Amino acid sequence: MRAGGPEAGAAGSITSPPILRTTMMLIFKIVASNEWRAAETAGAFAGAEVDRADGYIHFSTAAQVPETAAKWFAGQDDLTLVAVDAEALGADLRWEPSRGGALFPHLYAPLPTSVVRWSRPLPLCPDGRHDFGGLAG
Repeated sequence: MRAGGPEAGAAGSITSPPILRTTMMLIFKIVASNEWRAAETAGAFAGAEVDRADGYIHFSTAAQVPETAAKWFAGQDDLTLVAVDAEALGADLRWEPSRGGALFPHLYAPLPTSVVRWSRPLPLCPDGRHDFGGLAG
């Protein structure tokens, strides 16, 4: 049999090789930098005060995160933007309606830092908006 071709499975059936995921969907969390440093040390993030009060950790997509920053973090400095592989969160991640009926990702479990793809400071621009570095257009 050729490399990379279908393989014979049980009872002579043909199965395809597993499909490799070539892209991942990132979701984003804006968090106070001191809270994020503590989460990195602990290996997990239990959520900010608002998350714990709501019973889940609030996330945004790349398209949603600038509006989230403007609405909930206006003028705040010393923030960290955390990028997470959404698929790695499994069934604990739910997409639920929020602002204007848009679906937002909500995590009903602590966030293990092992699924974080990157984190970086989220600075303020001179006009008071946060600089996402071209993340969302």
